[in-house]
Amino acid sequence: MNGRPIRRSRIWYPLSAPAEKKGPYPFSGTDRTAKQADGPLFTARERRLLARLRTPLAVQRYLNRLPYNQEPGGRATLRSFRGVVRHGCAHCLEAALFAAVALEQHGYPPLVLSFESIDALDHVIFVYRRRGRWGSVARSRDPGLHGRRPVFATPRALALSYFDAYIDFTGRITGYAVVDLRVMGDYNWRLADTNVWKVERMLLEYPHRPVDSSDVYVKWMRARYRAFRAAYPGRKPVEYRGRERWTELPREFNPSRNLGWVASRARPGPA
Repeated sequence: MNGRPIRRSRIWYPLSAPAEKKGPYPFSGTDRTAKQADGPLFTARERRLLARLRTPLAVQRYLNRLPYNQEPGGRATLRSFRGVVRHGCAHCLEAALFAAVALEQHGYPPLVLSFESIDALDHVIFVYRRRGRWGSVARSRDPGLHGRRPVFATPRALALSYFDAYIDFTGRITGYAVVDLRVMGDYNWRLADTNVWKVERMLLEYPHRPVDSSDVYVKWMRARYRAFRAAYPGRKPVEYRGRERWTELPREFNPSRNLGWVASRARPGPA
């Protein structure tokens, strides 16, 4: 998972479900909201790329081919759509912003879903609704935290589809929030040449809905994860329940296919 220690509000507020896809949206690459301060709109290279990336699946496949941004040298980044195109790599939040900009051009509202975890390691994904069902586009160091097909009835159901795969040595989802990035107003999170840290700060401060879960179940899943990693060094599990609802995975996770769970001593309990 990708993230760094954070401080979050534990206050909960109702989050209304965003409207169904109705395009095109105001950010078209030609109006004021598309501009940087005294800067250009989409470049010719960006326009060609956007013309190809018309669907969530197309965006997911594009992101799958990009190297994961490991932030070498410990130098943290939070690049905009333009920064991802220029540098050719993305971590989870950068991928979510990239997807939000790309799909906004084709009528999808710029929605992201932010997870909070007990170990303060965040994950952020782009989410959308098609024919009344929710899906996602995502990039991660963990196979189970990538995209989901648009088959979920509610954002909560979509969020809970990540619960098992979030459990590793330390992770456990404790909350989620769906955020429309248009709350950022005129802040240039789409095309900035610099890091867009204000987006991260906004997500950290945004109230999240709580996710309750069984300690017994989490203990069992964590034991399974540890047993798998011990049995298959350098690999991560991909055979989770609900796997058929995932989108395609990046090629680097192919060696983990067909590797089943190994026995662990912990006993399962209800989720």
